[in-house]
Amino acid sequence: MSEITVPSVTTAKGDLWVFGYGSLMWRPGFEFEERVPARLVGEHRALCVYSFVHRGTPEKPGLVLGLDRGGACRGIAFRVAEKNRADVVAYLRAREQVTSVYREVMRSVWLENDARQRVSALAYVVDRGHAQYAGRLSLAEQHRHVVQGHGQSGANRDYVTATVKAIEAEGFRDAQLHQLAAMLHDHHTGDPRAPTRPDRCKRNTLF
Repeated sequence: MSEITVPSVTTAKGDLWVFGYGSLMWRPGFEFEERVPARLVGEHRALCVYSFVHRGTPEKPGLVLGLDRGGACRGIAFRVAEKNRADVVAYLRAREQVTSVYREVMRSVWLENDARQRVSALAYVVDRGHAQYAGRLSLAEQHRHVVQGHGQSGANRDYVTATVKAIEAEGFRDAQLHQLAAMLHDHHTGDPRAPTRPDRCKRNTLF
């Protein structure tokens, strides 16, 4: 696993693979040649980033996904044509690095296609030293932030539910996100089972 130097990802030869594990799964926003289910080992998907821009504000932070240390993550690998490499990287930096909360890295991912090959893909991993790194929040704490979060890209709850739908469309589940999505649904419909005192809820142990 290697960190990217700024020039290398834009000037390297050949097509570029990009690994999406959150909103990139359902709204990549860039042109690609191929879209393949993929698995990354060594980091896992987690709602571990306080959102101050896209899904929240500094006064009322939302939560968005990051790749955090340990485990594995299933997502989507997008193959970008060499001619579009620089433009796509510029787009991703503008989208993902508004507050520089992620580290731009290359990671090995295993494509879940007939060839089952391993490729090196661009990925955005949370910077644990950044002020917006939320760490391992309890499920109740995640729920509280997502309910309150609303930013330039819309409501935080919509971000979570859209990601869950994208995961389901690929034929697998993320226990953490699915449990949170169920809580958000209950909260939205006024179900009394929705937590009103997050501090009393049992601490999450699914990370």
